[in-house]
Amino acid sequence: MKVLITGAGGFIGSHLAEKCVELGFQVRAFVRYNSTNRWGWLDASPVKGEMEIVTGDIRDFDSVFKAVSGCQVVFHLAALIGIPYSYISPLAYIKTNIEGAYNVLQSARELNLEQVLITSTSETYGTAQYVPIDEKHPLVGQSPYSASKIAADQLALSYYRSFDLPVKIVRPFNTYGPRQSARAVIPTIITQILTGSKTLRLGNLAPTRDLTYVKDTVDGFISIYKSPELFGEVTNVGMNEETSIGDLARTILKIMDSSKEMELEDQRVRPDNSEVERLRCDNTKIITKTGWRPNFNLVQGLAETINWLKEHLSIYKPEIYNV
Repeated sequence: MKVLITGAGGFIGSHLAEKCVELGFQVRAFVRYNSTNRWGWLDASPVKGEMEIVTGDIRDFDSVFKAVSGCQVVFHLAALIGIPYSYISPLAYIKTNIEGAYNVLQSARELNLEQVLITSTSETYGTAQYVPIDEKHPLVGQSPYSASKIAADQLALSYYRSFDLPVKIVRPFNTYGPRQSARAVIPTIITQILTGSKTLRLGNLAPTRDLTYVKDTVDGFISIYKSPELFGEVTNVGMNEETSIGDLARTILKIMDSSKEMELEDQRVRPDNSEVERLRCDNTKIITKTGWRPNFNLVQGLAETINWLKEHLSIYKPEIYNV
């Protein structure tokens, strides 16, 4: 089976690409074109030689169509994901996340692919109206980012209903682990501790998140791909647990034997009506339909993440708040 993975140079995408190689897929990794021919996290991948790596821009239909050609399956992960930057440039999220999804869907339609897996996000639910959040929960766009992902998901489902395109929506909750962006809260906490900053500068400590280790998220993608039942549907991937940002920080401080005090930094706080206050995943569907089970609890996942960040600290700039 030849699979295309868009966003393969990114955090989750690089882990998924490596897992697909391990499982024996022929992997075509689509990374964003740049003048230095860098492949993101795949530059350091021990299995990059076993992938076909192609460059292009997810916003460009021609390069997407060319990348999709000859594949049977697409895992579409390419996206702009930073919520704070979506306040600065909403249009960038429309072009990348919505038009990018269109380019994948239309290419897959014209080329008669066997499966198209679209990556969603738990942010599409907004603040939980009930917990745990199942796939029937209302969708609420509380940021331009989440609104763009809602639109991409709905566009994908419309292609399933209108054109019988074999679409599946994968909706991960708060993935973390090695290679995660510096703007995410867990790398933010760990790198500030490692660099000896006087205090731990954070945003709102009250919101809760359902934190899933990246290897478990990737296994969720593969399990959904293998299922014959999930076409035209959304499937959550998460732990059915919730942890506040404050408790998360205290857990990491304890693991790292640090006594730093937490300090609120205004620039890290989302606008009041945009903050997603509570997320907790109902993972009943993926468990019953695929047999997926997580292999890492929070402490195990954090330990692996801390060890990786210790070895790669030089690529982060924890003294700078990265929107």
